[in-house]
Amino acid sequence: MKILIVDDEALALSRLKRMLNTLGYEDIIEVDSATGALEAIKENHFDLALLDINMPGSSGLELGYELRYHQEDIAIIFQTAYDEHALKAFDIGAIGYLVKPFSIEQLEQSIERVKLESKSSNDLRLMSKTGESYYLLKPEEIYYVKADLSEVMLRSSKGFSYYAQKISDLEKRLLAYDFVRIHRSYLININKIKEIETIEQSKLRFSFQDISDQIESSKDGAKAFRKQFSV
Repeated sequence: MKILIVDDEALALSRLKRMLNTLGYEDIIEVDSATGALEAIKENHFDLALLDINMPGSSGLELGYELRYHQEDIAIIFQTAYDEHALKAFDIGAIGYLVKPFSIEQLEQSIERVKLESKSSNDLRLMSKTGESYYLLKPEEIYYVKADLSEVMLRSSKGFSYYAQKISDLEKRLLAYDFVRIHRSYLININKIKEIETIEQSKLRFSFQDISDQIESSKDGAKAFRKQFSV
């Protein structure tokens, strides 16, 4: 297991590394800032990141979000002297939340949970953000995807949230989850469609279950959709 540990306090960083060594983990990269962590993840593939939340200049919560952008399958355990951030930590998809000072037994339990999670779940999750909130969305929770420059907007029951990937790249990942491209700017989840209406120039207008949004296809998108589904 390759582990990234991030803490701006040298003593805390050293203590955590010793605990991990005692538990038998040797493949460890330690950094003392969010900048160092982002540089490390560009050059390495980590199984686990242990992040301090309260660091000068950058929140560990924000760093967890950024790390997930660079490597979506990284497991995250937060460590902090305070417990008020727990809810946000788990919104980001953290596996564990350790309040300092924690014991080696508590650390071991959190790492064992990481191992169990990696064995039991290979489902796609998309880490998106809106304001200060983070969402870990399953594809089936998404109604449609809208392109927005180099990012996309994901429409779920929670509203719109941003995901840092081009729509053409995300399209490849969502094909297996019944998403289809009906416009250069839109992917839709066919399992969320409520009604399809033919409009001018043979385009299609889609409405969705439980929300009032309507999306219009392009002419080419409508032609491809009709061919694929014999509409």
